Amino acid sequence: MRTDLTPDEMGTGPFYKLLTSVVVPRPIAWVSTRSAEGVDNLAPHSFFTVSCVDPPMVQFTSVGIKDSLRNVSATREFVVCLAGEPMFEKINATSTDFPSEISEFASVGLTPEPSATVTPFRVAESPVALECTLHANIELGNSTVVIGRVTHAAIDESVFVTDARGNSLPDVRRLAPLARLGRNEWSRLGEVIEISRIPYRDWPGHYDS
Repeated sequence: MRTDLTPDEMGTGPFYKLLTSVVVPRPIAWVSTRSAEGVDNLAPHSFFTVSCVDPPMVQFTSVGIKDSLRNVSATREFVVCLAGEPMFEKINATSTDFPSEISEFASVGLTPEPSATVTPFRVAESPVALECTLHANIELGNSTVVIGRVTHAAIDESVFVTDARGNSLPDVRRLAPLARLGRNEWSRLGEVIEISRIPYRDWPGHYDS
């Protein structure tokens, strides 16, 4: 038996809470921006994913008009830093509604690190930083999808692992990413399982003519 629910009957707020409880886990974009006045801002956004492969693009969603969106719209630059488990409390602290003239870097006690291709700082304590220039803002109801073209990736050497084929990539266990769930719930990485895709030519019962 299922419970049938509709946005019109529940209302925006309750249905939003329902969505964030079932669309889980969600990766976190720890977004660094700088205002037109030169104030550095840092905030977590849990509606985040890759948008495009070629050229490389990522996106985050601002629910309502917040400092991250204002700053990106004004300067057309931002940095997405990895939200890792060792910084759990500080990541959460940067979601505090500080006034726009106050920098979260200083308030929370994080180290600003110069970026290579954009003006906003990277978080020195984060093992991954994706520097981005604004590609497009897409307004959807009360939210704005911010799509950025990745111009540079800065990754801590300690998270790389080389596999048997000689490929060197960041290891998810070393990255230890956090994820957002529903309510005030967060999640650690947990168990990692692996499985290979099955090419159709190897599908049971498939025979080449």
